[in-house]
Amino acid sequence: MSVVRAFIAVDIPPDLQARLVKLAEDLHAQMGDVPVRWVPAENMHLTLKFLGDVSLANLDLLTDIIRAEAAERDEMVISLGGVGAFPHPRRPRVIWAGVEAPSELEVLQRCIERETARIGYPTEERPFSPHITLGRVSRGAAPAEVRAVGNALLASKVGFLGVARLTEVHLYRSDLQRGGAVYTRMFSAPLGG
Repeated sequence: MSVVRAFIAVDIPPDLQARLVKLAEDLHAQMGDVPVRWVPAENMHLTLKFLGDVSLANLDLLTDIIRAEAAERDEMVISLGGVGAFPHPRRPRVIWAGVEAPSELEVLQRCIERETARIGYPTEERPFSPHITLGRVSRGAAPAEVRAVGNALLASKVGFLGVARLTEVHLYRSDLQRGGAVYTRMFSAPLGG
């Protein structure tokens, strides 16, 4: 059976991606040589659902779900600002920029979560927390390096970064390669049908 690694997401515009790259560069300068895998601009997006391995036989079902759920929602505007980490700035693993979104985005995410669960994809246990991933701290980072990341994040004063109009929902393929993940858009559905 052929499978692809996939996720469902909304894109942010190139001007905001550039601001996020600049933010990541500033954070990197504050952290020094801490082993962080920084996300390239073209991979910055807002994930609604990570699917994992998807059978090619399920692609039609997934595109039907995305098309139906996107059609039920209008275009929406999100704003970006602030910086933080999961699970916590003192124990950072994922470095993120914050997203403030209308409640309709959470409704869209919940509906996609529910519909994909019906066809066998595991439900995310953590509550939806919209964010843009900037980087991932290496699992091999020393405790002092992890503290340096946390200190840089806690000291950062990152305000408003900009707004983005969300117009489409996308299904992406993720291919893990030596230089990092390469994302390829497989399907798009417009919000509002």
